[in-house]
Amino acid sequence: MKDSLNIVVAGATGYIGLELIKILSRHRKSKILYLCATKSIGKPIEFFDKSFKKKNLPKISKIQNIKWNNIDVLFTALPNGEAHNIAKIIPRKVKLIDLSADFRLDSPIEYKKWYGITHNHKYLLKNSLYSITEFNKKKLYKYNIISCPGCYPTSVQIPLIPLVEKKLISTKDIIIDSKSGYSGGGKNIKKKFKFKNLHNSVNAYGVGSHKHMAEIDQELSKVAKRNVSVSFTPHIIPMFRGILSTIYIKTKKKKTAKHIHSFLKRYHKKNYFIKIAKYNSPIGTGEVINTNYCNISVCENRKKDRVIILSAIDNLIKGGSGQAVQNMNVAFKLKENFGFK
Repeated sequence: MKDSLNIVVAGATGYIGLELIKILSRHRKSKILYLCATKSIGKPIEFFDKSFKKKNLPKISKIQNIKWNNIDVLFTALPNGEAHNIAKIIPRKVKLIDLSADFRLDSPIEYKKWYGITHNHKYLLKNSLYSITEFNKKKLYKYNIISCPGCYPTSVQIPLIPLVEKKLISTKDIIIDSKSGYSGGGKNIKKKFKFKNLHNSVNAYGVGSHKHMAEIDQELSKVAKRNVSVSFTPHIIPMFRGILSTIYIKTKKKKTAKHIHSFLKRYHKKNYFIKIAKYNSPIGTGEVINTNYCNISVCENRKKDRVIILSAIDNLIKGGSGQAVQNMNVAFKLKENFGFK
């Protein structure tokens, strides 16, 4: 590959965009040429985060002003519905790495159902790849549109996909309870939850109908080769960042929690960012905050055929910006941990 990749970050002033800039600004193979947003045009990025003050970064500009000829990668951390329109107009040589939901669902009908938005360029879905990096290392380089999963689905699928694929667990009774810091709702979180006391209470939301259920069901159904519908309830808790998902599963083939632990440890042995805790260890978000790691713990239940899996990530990094950069690294045949601390 060339000495450095020329980068555009669209949606640069949001929580995910700012985290992307932090990672990319210390990534020796990346050169940020444009930081784009719809507001604050002309302002320096340090206006939004003072840690950028000593870095030589471009000012906020409109995406319409980009000269695409020398761009290699476009990261889109934009509201749902915008990335698929941008994908239509950018040159084919530009790799689009999207952090919205625009390319997460294979079916435009499902996309309209869950997000209330008509997909304007349905044919692009066939040319995109939904990618948790750990499951796509051998094919990422083939795709010009890479869709990064949602934060909750990332925490859930990393432990579940291998277990479903190898038929070690029942797919009929998967229960997921996830708790996230309020940054997962973006900078407009207070408007979305204006009647909630976010800083002093725990709030369930999207009960039985959260949008991320669609991609969890979709991806588990692919590896199961049958329809899978999970039970999923997310909660916002009074902290800024981090996700802890508690997953309740029923094993098959007389497998115990110890079998599940040993299997996941072997499966993820070569995945740099996946850490499997000691058997039966309670874990939390503290060890993964500000990192691209996913920590997983397998715990026994009092019923032998029932297992509790805990999965912890930083929603803004492994659940967002970090996974996007990890996808970029592998797509351009760099080490997956290149540019991370």
